[in-house]
Amino acid sequence: MTEIDNKQIYTDLGLTKTTSTDSKGNDELGQAEFLELMTAQLQYQDPLEPMENGDFIAQMAQFGTVSGIGDLNTAFAEMSTAFQSNQALQASTMVGRNVLIQGDQLSVSEAGDMQLSIDLQDSASEVVVNITDDRGQLVHRMELGYQQAGFLNIQWNGLNSDGARVPPGRYTVSAEAHQGDVVSAVETLIPVQVESVTLGQAGQDLTLTVSELGDISMSQVRKIM
Repeated sequence: MTEIDNKQIYTDLGLTKTTSTDSKGNDELGQAEFLELMTAQLQYQDPLEPMENGDFIAQMAQFGTVSGIGDLNTAFAEMSTAFQSNQALQASTMVGRNVLIQGDQLSVSEAGDMQLSIDLQDSASEVVVNITDDRGQLVHRMELGYQQAGFLNIQWNGLNSDGARVPPGRYTVSAEAHQGDVVSAVETLIPVQVESVTLGQAGQDLTLTVSELGDISMSQVRKIM
């Protein structure tokens, strides 16, 4: 987008922008002031070299551009305020809820099922989920059969392949999709709880403080649960 230089427009009009203390602000020339300046220019012009009609129309058109820029800036400011208000409303509903983010680390406690999800871009004849310990040893393998494209929620009971509960700690999850002879990695998503939300400045994302991971950007959230 081409950037419009307000100062150049004022220069083309033969005006000098000065600091103003009224409510219009420094960057705004009102219609009354513009007409007053135009009247003075016509009154004191050289009668032997009067302003051409085309020049007069051009100045009027440029003033319309300046006025339009002011209206556009006002509209953008109102949109920014509305966006921030919407951010605040959204933020107030997220605290205490779980969200899905891309990740492969599961924190296993002494009891309770583990929740995770995968994002299948295409349907697969077989989906396999592997869970390994901190030494890279496979502790559990889930074969989920045919699955359609989309989010797939998976529950792990915290047991290894022998049916014994695994020790508390952090485990790594990975997934793969089989379609014929083709095997491809699948993105894994883990749930985290939102503990607090920080509103960003205009044009910036919300910052979420989530369990175990700390601060993340709202753009990292794949799904609100």
